[in-house]
Amino acid sequence: MTSILVLNGPNLNLLGTRQPEVYGHTTLADVEAMCADWAASAGCAVTCEQSNHEGSLIDTIHAARGVHDGIVLNAGAYTHTSIALMDAIASVALPTIELHLSNVHAREEFRHRSFIAKIAVGLICGFGAKGYVLALDAMKAHLED
Repeated sequence: MTSILVLNGPNLNLLGTRQPEVYGHTTLADVEAMCADWAASAGCAVTCEQSNHEGSLIDTIHAARGVHDGIVLNAGAYTHTSIALMDAIASVALPTIELHLSNVHAREEFRHRSFIAKIAVGLICGFGAKGYVLALDAMKAHLED
């Protein structure tokens, strides 16, 4: 069975209450339930993890090798700063989709740069919580090709 890791970075544990005008009112628990519902209908396994700590995210990516077939990663602000996350993804050689709730290209200039995009198979941004289902659909299609 295809297995996908959905990995969320810093501050995403505050979804639903953190800047709802930017990120919406959907909570991380709601996102994880959406992913579980998608997995049940798609015949795939999905594991959701979240951490505010860069090293923990790297450890989770390393542990994904041999367990998961792909990664959907919302690295939050680490997208724009973490060469270490980019290197971790490259090291495990798992297809990764970069995901953002907001359209980062319509926001502050510093959010336009992504280290993750350099090694990701694709990028989904601007669709709010629905982006997780879009990313899971895209990852499943990518893995089936």
